[in-house]
Amino acid sequence: MFESLNRNLNKLYKFSGYIAATFLIFVAIFILIGISSRIFGFYIRGLAEYSGYCMAAASFFALAYTFVEGGHIRITLFLEKLSGLKKKIIEIWCLAVASFFSGYLAFYFIKMLIISYKFQERSEGADEILIWIPQTSVAIGSTIFFICVLHQLILIFKKN
Repeated sequence: MFESLNRNLNKLYKFSGYIAATFLIFVAIFILIGISSRIFGFYIRGLAEYSGYCMAAASFFALAYTFVEGGHIRITLFLEKLSGLKKKIIEIWCLAVASFFSGYLAFYFIKMLIISYKFQERSEGADEILIWIPQTSVAIGSTIFFICVLHQLILIFKKN
């Protein structure tokens, strides 16, 4: 049962990385369209805002994938010098603190999303999009990151 859950969570993190890559492609497309539109003398409203929304989505969807792959800045230089029980205790402490803060972050992003949806807030840019639409990707990405950090904490406890 745990192995199946572990495998599915790792698939979720990888899928989250693919979503992040897709949003990065959208950023490039929006920038290229913006450059092309200036060259050919027409203007498309909101391209800068859309590329910003896609960049935020890419950043938050990439958090879990890069954490699992070891791409985040970690305390490995410090942990290399430790071994045995001391190393495990420090890893548990770091992952517990990271779990708390990532859970706090995910909670407040979800709360912000609900408030924006309830009040039907719109962006202040030229596009005036409902702001809960881009906030959804940030809330989902931060929630996946929280699950990832908590998952890594549980894996440390399961290690011998």
